[in-house]
Amino acid sequence: QVYLVESGGGLVQAGGSLRLSCAASGRAISSLAMGWFRQAPGKERAFVASINWDSYTDYSDSLEGRFTISGDNAKNTVYLQMNSLKSEDTAVYYCAARDVVGPFRYWGQGTQVTVSS
Repeated sequence: QVYLVESGGGLVQAGGSLRLSCAASGRAISSLAMGWFRQAPGKERAFVASINWDSYTDYSDSLEGRFTISGDNAKNTVYLQMNSLKSEDTAVYYCAARDVVGPFRYWGQGTQVTVSS
């Protein structure tokens, strides 16, 4: 079992930055693929970014290079650095994990990010 706890959300003005953290327990993140997803009001949950056990990263095309995902194996924590935030980035952000094979099946409780224009 993998337990994920997100933190770092909050209210920020458009153009600002936030860094989200996802602390994992139960398994080492180096043995997992880790991802960030977000769900805006009235919309379905959407993929944001992911990082694999071999440090390969993937991003949603809609981000235009503004977000960066990274991992700290020593702290067993994954981060999402969000820059140049826009009002459309307002959402609940979820951390997720999956095994080498299979879908993302471990989820955190989410953290709210609100960007004011």
